[in-house]
Amino acid sequence: MTTDSLPREPGRARALFSTADFKLLRAALASHARTVEDRDELARINALHHRLGTYS
Repeated sequence: MTTDSLPREPGRARALFSTADFKLLRAALASHARTVEDRDELARINALHHRLGTYS
């Protein structure tokens, strides 16, 4: 068996978003939340806003 036929290990995982990206996404969600009238959508926006805050 050659080394070419061995399964490769996955590469190192890289972050998809930076801390600055999370701050920008939170600001965009906050701005959008001020214009939303649907209470269900606002609840989903608030939950996502909160979850994003745990990463920044």
